[in-house]
Amino acid sequence: MNIHGKTAVVVVDFQGGDLNSSFDTYDHEQLHKAQSIVDHAREKDIPVVWIQEVHKPHLIDIGRELDGSEGPHCLEDSPYTAIATGLAPRADEFHITKRRYSAFFGTELDTVLKSYGVDSLVLIGGFTDICILYTSVDAHQKDFFLNVVTDVVAGSSVQAHDDALKMIHYLQHKSLVESSEVEEWLGALETIPA
Repeated sequence: MNIHGKTAVVVVDFQGGDLNSSFDTYDHEQLHKAQSIVDHAREKDIPVVWIQEVHKPHLIDIGRELDGSEGPHCLEDSPYTAIATGLAPRADEFHITKRRYSAFFGTELDTVLKSYGVDSLVLIGGFTDICILYTSVDAHQKDFFLNVVTDVVAGSSVQAHDDALKMIHYLQHKSLVESSEVEEWLGALETIPA
């Protein structure tokens, strides 16, 4: 694990409601692993920050995203824009909506993480080659240590997923971890009484 100082779990675009969307960024196994990481982070008093991409139905806020391979997506009136069934922010956790790929671009994420005194991030969600990659690059440029959980992120294709992980590894050589490593790290931390 690439852990230095205080850590936050950042759940990036774990969306799609009940897994029936063609825009799903995860499968059932990844959902269960995400639930476990979130639950254990909460037990250990690790901040969990939620990121959700949302666009207006008229698409005035989607920018250049339609110039690439993606069509209209994450519309605010679509049930598939909802955070995945089985995952949900608590009232005391930050839930940040974004309009672009990076969770840092035009959002309060940097302010929230600095308020927590965070140095290291554990990233889960999707797509590996889009929102995880762009968020990782911005986090790296803001001097956060990265821990991208490779089996709890998914790409728009297997090739794109693998290529994105190579790019993230290029930024920080210790940045790629598996959920078992995260669970082991969380298990070694002291449990905070509720």
